Amino acid sequence: MHTLYDSDTYSVTHMLANAVAPEVDRAGAEPVRIVPTLARHGFEIVDKRANKEVYLDGSWAELFQQHISAWQQNTPTQEEVEDTLEQYAELAQNPVVVH
Repeated sequence: MHTLYDSDTYSVTHMLANAVAPEVDRAGAEPVRIVPTLARHGFEIVDKRANKEVYLDGSWAELFQQHISAWQQNTPTQEEVEDTLEQYAELAQNPVVVH
């Protein structure tokens, strides 16, 4: 899990599907890879003002990844990033719950 963006308004976290266990195999060479049931990555976008979040996976995650790639090539302003996140946040239906 990697936080990609955090402001007063939005937070974006990249959720990685393939976790690596802290133990090494018996030969001591490589970390043991744990394959989750759904081996897909995604992005969680939290709208802090509305206290809601949306999880993007599949084609939505691929589309969002394209935005991130474009941002890496042409550094956007914070306003441009926030405008894009606002569009995705309109999909948010889940309230943010802290456990």
